[in-house]
Amino acid sequence: MITLFHAPQSRSSRMIWLLEELGATYEIRPVSIFRPMTGEGQGDPANPHPDKRVPALVHDGRLLAESVAIVLYLLDAFPQAGLAPAPADRRRGDYLTWIAWYVAELEPVLFAGMAGELAGSAQKQRNHDAVIARSRAALGTGSYVMGESFTGADFLISSAMAFGRQAFPADQAFDAYIARCRSRPAAIRALALDGHAGVQTPA
Repeated sequence: MITLFHAPQSRSSRMIWLLEELGATYEIRPVSIFRPMTGEGQGDPANPHPDKRVPALVHDGRLLAESVAIVLYLLDAFPQAGLAPAPADRRRGDYLTWIAWYVAELEPVLFAGMAGELAGSAQKQRNHDAVIARSRAALGTGSYVMGESFTGADFLISSAMAFGRQAFPADQAFDAYIARCRSRPAAIRALALDGHAGVQTPA
């Protein structure tokens, strides 16, 4: 059994999508978190996340926190979903590179763009331009960042781009990519489950 500690409309929302993609048996355990934008909420003693944030997930007694750790763990634990190249697959290096790029490059420029920090920092603007250029190059040659196969890298990248769409320029390729990922059946099911507490899926 997998238990997802979840706060609706937060970073843990996309983990419902991931679990639906995997076809896993899981339950959603609602927790309260502090929301900086509104000042609402608080750390929940029932939340096992070290910082009382989300997502946090427990699988067979193993605690995982932070989105990238959860994605890497679950996609290897559920290889039948086909969302991650196997360790022996020649595409594994590209897959891990895209996930590392998401953390090191895309997320920082996304939040810099959302905070209006680009105009005041030449370095942040250069980093932002580099992320845009690399994204456009990848999506110019395939439906997803690694070609025609949706992977865990697309899960992270597309969900972040959808969340912070205003941080990136108008671009039909970006919009089509986000729509393609968010129209997956698992993503649609997850959206319907996001606000429901105590949901448990069948095996």
